[in-house]
Amino acid sequence: MRHHVNKRTLNRDRRQRTALLRSLARSLVLKEGITTTVAKAKELRPFIERLVTISKKNSVASRRDVSTRLGGAPDAVKKLHDTLAKRFETRAGGYTRIVKLGRIGKRVGESARIEFVQK
Repeated sequence: MRHHVNKRTLNRDRRQRTALLRSLARSLVLKEGITTTVAKAKELRPFIERLVTISKKNSVASRRDVSTRLGGAPDAVKKLHDTLAKRFETRAGGYTRIVKLGRIGKRVGESARIEFVQK
């Protein structure tokens, strides 16, 4: 039974899951929209929304915290603080949207696009 287990394992151990989320978050910040599976998009959403909320403070501590959580990607940290945080400074949350896509390849209904909303 999965009582009180609230995260998806994505068939990976903890370190692989962390690396996957960091990589997806970096790509999402830099490209502002990526296509992935529904399960990965649903796991990525709270991770990236916390990063945007932290980066809205725009302090040295917030830059270091975001850099640590993204695994030290200076270009992503800079874009997150300078561009995305300013875009969402009046928004209280809900910075991303997940759009389920149709059939891509042989799998049906498993792909989704996660992207930042436009203000």
